[in-house]
Amino acid sequence: MQFRRLLSVFTIMFVPTVMVAAQTQTGPSTPTQKHLIMTITGFADGSDIPLKYTQAGSQTSPEMTWISTPPGTVTFLLHMHDMDVSRNHTTDDQLHWLVWDIPGTATGLPEGVPTGAQLQNGAYQISASGPSYRGPGAPASFPRHHYAFELFALDTKIDVQPGTDPFETRANIMKAIQGHILEKAVYMGLFHRPQ
Repeated sequence: MQFRRLLSVFTIMFVPTVMVAAQTQTGPSTPTQKHLIMTITGFADGSDIPLKYTQAGSQTSPEMTWISTPPGTVTFLLHMHDMDVSRNHTTDDQLHWLVWDIPGTATGLPEGVPTGAQLQNGAYQISASGPSYRGPGAPASFPRHHYAFELFALDTKIDVQPGTDPFETRANIMKAIQGHILEKAVYMGLFHRPQ
């Protein structure tokens, strides 16, 4: 009986103290940090890329949107590459699409971005095929390749013009963004040509 009374007194005294301490540590109005999130309308993250967006189809660039742009974003950079290719026996992989100087107010890119070095919104684009989107093209004899779509929120505009060598242009851009990345979002797609 005495033990129950002691337990009751302990509960009355201790539990409110713990609750107050917990509220003090996290605070009832602590804001939840949101992170940059990218979505591609045509396929789910980590799933197969439909033929329409590949070299086995019409090579149409997919529609993509993003939310939770970090404060201070001046431009975005989109980098699509085939992670399973080793170009010229180096760590360099296949460049499928690089779009830079996308305005920081943008919330996505439409499906079917037209060919051309500069887009209507002032951004530039390049790929291993030229100034356009290059769809996935892994051969059927290989396992499905992993195509990464990486979106970088940057606190600066990139002062790099498209060059004649897309891989050199990419190297110059990747060097230019060092120290300017606010956040990054990644979306994956898988593909190899049908048998």
